[in-house]
Amino acid sequence: MNKHSCNCETCQHKICAKKVPIFSTLNAEEINRVVKLIIRKRYSRGEMIIMEGAHLNSLIIINSGRVKAFRDTLEGKEQILYIFSQGDFFGEKNLLIDQNAPYNVEALEETNVCTIKKDDFKKLLQEYPEIAFKIMEELCIRLERLEKAVESMATKNVEARVNEVLLEFAKKYGKVSHEGIIVDLPLSREGIANYIGVARETVSRKMNLLQEEGIIEMIGNKRVIIRNIDAL
Repeated sequence: MNKHSCNCETCQHKICAKKVPIFSTLNAEEINRVVKLIIRKRYSRGEMIIMEGAHLNSLIIINSGRVKAFRDTLEGKEQILYIFSQGDFFGEKNLLIDQNAPYNVEALEETNVCTIKKDDFKKLLQEYPEIAFKIMEELCIRLERLEKAVESMATKNVEARVNEVLLEFAKKYGKVSHEGIIVDLPLSREGIANYIGVARETVSRKMNLLQEEGIIEMIGNKRVIIRNIDAL
């Protein structure tokens, strides 16, 4: 694996800690203590950050870039579970309950990560229990997302699933402009299909229909302008 160490200029030093929700309750002095524990690494697009089943000894925080967490199904297809971007973290399970990585994580673009070793992280939790509460809050949000995904695949039609994923990406990555909400999609059409459990052709057909209805406008393969979010 071609990993590169990041210098402080590349990672903007304290930015990685300040922008992470789980550290949001810490003051400047406490943030400085966290920063001293961080090891920085950079991954290229398509590079694997962790493999399912691997033994992890660090919490991994996204400083910049985007990654996908996925598993391979018995049919050999890729099932995308999460999209992580700036401020998100993973690798927490092994730190808290000594469990190996439950999924693969691959960089979707050049990604800078900050890691905190297991022993250092446990000391942080002892000193700042509010961090543990923030982690539990985030894990509850992820569980809720997975529950909704399972419910959606069981009860909702394809149109509803595509609409929901567009709304999810708009909330997380959208930028409001006079044209509407501009969304740089973290996934290709095939990736979106793997995320919501449908065929790639189905996603393309539904998005083309939304464009014909004037609800969205597709700009290339990875950008969408949502012109009528209420219609979604």
